[in-house]
Amino acid sequence: MADIFITDLDKTFLKNDLHVGEFSKEIWNALAQKGVPLGIATARSLKKSLEFLQGLRLDTPLIVLDGAMVVTKDAKPIRIHALNSSLSGEIIETGRKVLEIEPFIVGFEKEHTQERFLYPKLLNPFQKQLVSSYENDSRLRATGHLQPMQNNLKIVYMGTKEQMQIFEQELQKRYADAIEIKNSPDVYFDCWFLTVLHPKGDKAHALEDVASYMQKDIDNITVFGDSLNDLGMFAKAGRAVAVKNAHERVKESADVVLEKTNDEEAVAHYLRDVIPL
Repeated sequence: MADIFITDLDKTFLKNDLHVGEFSKEIWNALAQKGVPLGIATARSLKKSLEFLQGLRLDTPLIVLDGAMVVTKDAKPIRIHALNSSLSGEIIETGRKVLEIEPFIVGFEKEHTQERFLYPKLLNPFQKQLVSSYENDSRLRATGHLQPMQNNLKIVYMGTKEQMQIFEQELQKRYADAIEIKNSPDVYFDCWFLTVLHPKGDKAHALEDVASYMQKDIDNITVFGDSLNDLGMFAKAGRAVAVKNAHERVKESADVVLEKTNDEEAVAHYLRDVIPL
């Protein structure tokens, strides 16, 4: 049996209403009380993740922002991989020239200080939807001419599948060895997300950091996921588990495909079945 269990949040551990189910809370806390290491690996920020996980016992390092950050539950950084301002500026200019697209930027003005979520004042329809869902979030900053920060954890583009595929090809051509690109359909909006990260700022590398921090072999980690940005950690972990509602490519890469969906609290049912309470 695995020593560590790490789950994605959206469409995997969270229900479709973006809440943790009561059964999931019960099982999580019962196992955590027994000393079973339970953690997350999500594209969400630490702030948002902690809001979702309120009431759950968190003892295992948290992988957030697609793997750009690995932190303790009280926000002490274990590892951060950020894109510098120079490279980030080049990527932003490339987006402007190729598709006249402006991104979102998540990062820090200064190392390990207040996280910022910068967004352009001129938004496309997909971006407008996302920004409206973050209403009253203290991290948000609108800017007329978007400029990178000192430490950029992720640069995020939203557009059609065709737009994102064209842009991905251009980025690969120019910066293949300097960045990590995640390009996949979104589970909430009718568009594609293209996320640019540090080459070691993904979930797969973050798993290695968690294993090292906890002095465990990465083969002793079981991961749960549903989306294309989970494929890297599926390949890296000892066991990969896909929920029923996962993308077909994710199911094909999984060691186990569950019979329940995220809305049926699939992860909690699996944990209850494989770990004696």
